[in-house]
Formats: sequence, structure tokens, C-alpha cells
Amino acid sequence: MNRRDALKKSALALGAAAGAPTLLSLLQACAKTDRLTWTPVFLSEDQARFISSFVDFLLPKTETPGGLDVKADVFIDLMYAKTYDEAGQKQVVADIEKFNADCKEKYGNVFAELSEEDKTACFKGHEANSPKFPKTVWGGAVGPREPVGFYRGLKSTVLWAYFSSEEIGKNVLSYDPIPGDYLGCIPLSDVGNIWSL
Repeated sequence: MNRRDALKKSALALGAAAGAPTLLSLLQACAKTDRLTWTPVFLSEDQARFISSFVDFLLPKTETPGGLDVKADVFIDLMYAKTYDEAGQKQVVADIEKFNADCKEKYGNVFAELSEEDKTACFKGHEANSPKFPKTVWGGAVGPREPVGFYRGLKSTVLWAYFSSEEIGKNVLSYDPIPGDYLGCIPLSDVGNIWSL
């Protein structure tokens, strides 16, 4: 399984769990934003550059659109502006500054300015040391839920934004707007046992 397949599978599970209508409407608004004239709503230019670099490194353009092509970075800026309270916004700014300070200490520059090798090493370090999401069944966590930290939380948000975008949903993933008949009133014996998946 290659990296893109692994990301697709983890994002599909995440997308099933998190389908807030507010976030979807923000994502649709991002699709209408002109990339060349986009000015961050909440983030400073340096913070927006960090988010864009993070998105582009995680989901670069290949034979499929990249994270920047579907404006995942624009969506994240709007999400911070419209859905985070003041304390949450301050925490995001502090987390970005800490992430960049760690990059400067370890690699000599902020994340957006690092070479591909240093970005890879940075991601590997965070991947190894960041708390993990609990295992899930049908989108529900199994076991206690612990904070996953900035790196994994941002990564999760980027994947959610990417796979929830109209471009990816309609043109990359399998899309069936009417998945089949809904049979809401049938005998339980026709269903069989309880389904786990």
C-alpha cells in the first residue's frame, strides 16, 4: 500500500466521522475563492505560508489534485476564523509558532523554508512522537480519547478538507449520489444478524 492509498483510507474513516454541515459550507465557500487574490482571514501571512506548506507537503499534486488545488489551506484559515473561539485561536497561533521554532532549532529554518529532506525528517519525527487517534469502529472511538496534539490534529484536518472537497469527492473517489434503495420497513429476519461492517 502506498502513501496515497493509506491517506485515502484513513481520510475516508475520518470523513465518515466528521461531517459537520458548518465545515462543509466553509469548504464550499473556499472553492469560490480566487487563489491569486486570497488573503488569509485569520492567519498572518507567515502562518498562512506555514499552513500552505504543510498542506502541500502532505498532499502534493500528482496525477490527482493536491491539497492546494482544492484550497485546503484556505479552508483551514476560514475554519480557524469562523469556528474557533478566542482561546482556540490563540492556541493555534502558539502551536504554529512552536512548530516553526522547533523546525528552526532542528533544521535551521521555519517549516515553509525547509528542503524536502528536512520536511520529510520533520514529519517523520512528529509522526513517531505524536499521540495517535484511538481505534474506531464506524467512526466511533474505541477506548479513551486523548488529545492528539497539533501535528496530528492539523494533519487530520487537512485530510478531511481534501477528501470532503467537491473536486475529490466527484472526480477522484467513487461517487454515487443515490447509493441504492432504502428499505426502511422490512422484517428483521431479512436483515439477518447484527452487522459489524
